[in-house]
Amino acid sequence: MTAATDIGVLLVNLGTPDAPEPEAVRRYLAEFLSDRRVVEIPPLLWQPILRGLVLTTRPRQSAHAYRQVWTDQGSPLAAITQAQADALQSALGPDIRIAYAMRYGAPAIGPAIDRLAGAGCDRILVAPLYPQYCGATTASVVDAVTAHLASLRRQPALRFLPPYAGDPAYIAALKVSVEAGLAALDFVPDVLLASFHGMPERTRRLGDPYHDQCQTTARLLAEALGRLVEVAFQSRFGRAKWLEPATAARLDALGRAGKSVAVFAPGFAADCLETLEELAIRGEAQFTDAGGRHFAYLPCLNDGPPGMALLETLVRRELAGWR
Repeated sequence: MTAATDIGVLLVNLGTPDAPEPEAVRRYLAEFLSDRRVVEIPPLLWQPILRGLVLTTRPRQSAHAYRQVWTDQGSPLAAITQAQADALQSALGPDIRIAYAMRYGAPAIGPAIDRLAGAGCDRILVAPLYPQYCGATTASVVDAVTAHLASLRRQPALRFLPPYAGDPAYIAALKVSVEAGLAALDFVPDVLLASFHGMPERTRRLGDPYHDQCQTTARLLAEALGRLVEVAFQSRFGRAKWLEPATAARLDALGRAGKSVAVFAPGFAADCLETLEELAIRGEAQFTDAGGRHFAYLPCLNDGPPGMALLETLVRRELAGWR
């Protein structure tokens, strides 16, 4: 029988600046875009571009975007991830200690692991909140966790939640969430568009499974819903060729064609800048400017009942044998 607090769960999401201001965004982007998993250009070539161009222009633009979605609780991503951790703590009870961290920004992964270990957790399940595996997301979390462990004299035992792109519990949660979102609309969309975060096409050629796992999620969800689900990829950055079709291009084409559309983002466990500003605000504006009339953004799973049932199922499964 284990002690009451010897097992911890660390939920990890991508990250967020701590304020919707250019300097805070600059600090966040400097960390994010310096990750070799995120930008695979050699640092000697990339860092002068990052410091000399990107970090002198992009922070002001991004800060404006963040201000449009910032809440009284701060960043939507941070507030929702905190709510997910709190709800999971209630579901699992006091025998499991739940914490959360961000890969970039605060709360950082290293201090979060230290807090769990300091509370007596010598077994920690790290749960990257990325349904589809990508080197730039899932692997980067593993890198950060193991790098911190390398600095510790006394290391906890670790497990990592694997990607769950085709997990029946994930598909079931998406089905319930999407159907609820569609039922609340005053129109029936011609197109149901699943927008995943984009990645450079080069990552696919090098063997990253992300693209295939996005397609798996969409295919299984379409089967569950009994209707077609289109796939597109958003958030392009830089001049390299990225995964296609691009979400922006599809919204423009659908608007020009006079179609109605409902967009959702199944690759995000929580709503954030990329969903609330890029899709729900800019995406709708682009769609209507192209002539479209009926547009809806369907929220992520967040801390709602389907999303929390999914997280509890996944975490309980991975903790098997530790309780």
